[in-house]
Amino acid sequence: MSGAVGREAVFPTRQSLGLMKSKLKGAETGHSLLKRKSEALTKRFREITRRIDEAKRKMGRVMQIAAFSLAEVTYAVGGDIGFQIQESAKSARFRVRTKQENVSGVLLPQFESVIAENANDFGLTGLGKGGQQVQRSRETYARAVETLVELASLQTAFVILDEVIKVVNRRVNAIEHVIIPRTENTIKYINSELDELDREEFYRLKKVSNKKQRDTAAQDAEILAKRQQEAQQAKAEESKGDVAVTATEEQAPSDVLGQEDEDVIF
Repeated sequence: MSGAVGREAVFPTRQSLGLMKSKLKGAETGHSLLKRKSEALTKRFREITRRIDEAKRKMGRVMQIAAFSLAEVTYAVGGDIGFQIQESAKSARFRVRTKQENVSGVLLPQFESVIAENANDFGLTGLGKGGQQVQRSRETYARAVETLVELASLQTAFVILDEVIKVVNRRVNAIEHVIIPRTENTIKYINSELDELDREEFYRLKKVSNKKQRDTAAQDAEILAKRQQEAQQAKAEESKGDVAVTATEEQAPSDVLGQEDEDVIF
């Protein structure tokens, strides 16, 4: 996998190597953070899935009871009381409040049901007959609406978390299988090129050093030979001087007073 992603087109320098190492460290840190975020979101997603299953089962039971209570009201009153309820209800008794929950940086909306106690909706309905059945049916449908609001909140969070988890997992896979291997291959390439440059530089310095040593040795040998030649020349000149002095001494008279001079009269 790492060989298939290739490497980045960078010039192999020390600066590029430092940048790639910083990028690799950042990618590893980001991968770790995104991995933990994905795990936290997945855990919450599974919890919401379990709660949705429970809410749906509860919704089925509550709606079944509500349907039976409505049938009891219809039987007790003797007809449909929907028109009377619509005429009696002036203000909403059941309200929905919205808030947000932060889960690893993801804002999930939550719906809460609020019942206004002071609202007197269809308070006179069922005075003639069927009053208890009407009250019981109203409470049953209130619980059904509360369960419906809870289910809507869970379903909304389920959809949002599903999309966010997909995006986070794609980012985690991209960092793990593309960015990190490509950066590692780039670092390996830069290290290999720098090692090759170091070997070339070492070889060049070694060649230069050997050439300097050879040049120095040749110069030393030349100087030594010149000194020896000068010494031989000086010795030869000294030998010639000694020979000349000896020849002069042999040509000179051994005793000046021993010579006879006719002009000298004693």
